[in-house]
Amino acid sequence: MKRQLFTVKDVIKITGITKRALHYYDKLELLKPIKADNGYRFYDQVALAKLQSILLFKEMNFSLNEISQMMRLSKSEQRDILTEHRSTLVQRKQKLETIIDQLDEYVEGTDIYHLNMFRDSPILSIQEQYESEAKFVYGDTEKYQEFEGKVNQLSATEKERAYQQFSVNMENVFRDLAKHKDKSPASAEVQKLISKWESCLEEFMVCDAEILTCIAEVYSTDSRFIHYFNQFDKGDFSEFLSQSILYFVN
Repeated sequence: MKRQLFTVKDVIKITGITKRALHYYDKLELLKPIKADNGYRFYDQVALAKLQSILLFKEMNFSLNEISQMMRLSKSEQRDILTEHRSTLVQRKQKLETIIDQLDEYVEGTDIYHLNMFRDSPILSIQEQYESEAKFVYGDTEKYQEFEGKVNQLSATEKERAYQQFSVNMENVFRDLAKHKDKSPASAEVQKLISKWESCLEEFMVCDAEILTCIAEVYSTDSRFIHYFNQFDKGDFSEFLSQSILYFVN
């Protein structure tokens, strides 16, 4: 039987690959064509089968360098690599599912502080990043050291539970304050809620006038807090909250 040869045009029509890709595979010596005396390139059925394997592995997310190495292996050796690769893809799939879930939560209004985007990642969680930032800024102060001492006495589980409860308590106060935003920061209703807010802080640290003033400033100037407070009120809630705290301090 006569050996069947395919032109570049034939291969493109059969597989859907581009001419540029075929030339690139030739350059990498991944798939060499048969070159006729007139300069035309042809591919036989063996080369076509090899190309189909290359395209399959490429679709499985292998790099061309990895594919080049795999093409030199036996079917048994390839199966071992594919089995390991499958495990990697499953882990990546789980990571992507987490990212999609977190993205949906963020779009729906969940604050970045409550997202778990960096779980199973060398990057610290947002909560841990905030803690590290606070230590850089306030670590030399007596009040922060007192706070850190209290937190360090807790187990990991107790710390997690305490932070969750602290977050819930704070959000409840902020929601109640947002309902009174049309009132003066000096009003009795607002100041009663600010007192409740301070009590939440006092569970972890002693809040003197300096600390509270600093927090009031951060609330109104740090874009992360301003964005966080938008979930309670889309207006100038962060400024209202800052002014209410400053009145409480003074």
